Amino acid sequence: MHYRNAKLEDIPLVAALQEKYHVSTISDEDRPDGFVTTLFTDEQFARLIEEEDGLAIAADGERIVAYAMAASWQYWSQWPLFQYMIADLPNTVYLGQRLSTENSYQYGPICIHRDYRGTKVLPNLFEFSLRQMAPRYPILITFINRINTRSYKAHKKLGLEVIKTFEFNNNQYYELGCDTSRITPGQTLTR
Repeated sequence: MHYRNAKLEDIPLVAALQEKYHVSTISDEDRPDGFVTTLFTDEQFARLIEEEDGLAIAADGERIVAYAMAASWQYWSQWPLFQYMIADLPNTVYLGQRLSTENSYQYGPICIHRDYRGTKVLPNLFEFSLRQMAPRYPILITFINRINTRSYKAHKKLGLEVIKTFEFNNNQYYELGCDTSRITPGQTLTR
């Protein structure tokens, strides 16, 4: 398995993986095992790659089997949910710091092909993504829909901590965070 930042030519394979596991297109068979809720266009993927260097992928040969997104709050500010989270940052203290767009970034969504779930792909991809962002931000922030129990359990195993819960657009979410200088439990990448 190879972990790297995505290139523009990877977008079609990333988009295909997103479509397979997006909440609006996922099969009934796959839905209980987790899903992604934010739908990205090819242009949004391109901006994430070119402006943020924030699309980490796991490749098994030529096949992209997982991706994880991470970017500044400025990138995410085009979506209403993230606008809500940005406005709430000053109301949140985590790791002894009042959160801001300068000391934190937004991680996720992450998507892993079902054949690779329960393997080292999640902790290794998370660790790879974390390393990309750690030089810029001391704190990772993410959210998980409370009905997405598989994602919640998986991220708790990675050492993310629930900071609080919130409601947006009639959905209930966990807000989670972690210190970007720490090492991900279960990962096998060398530093």
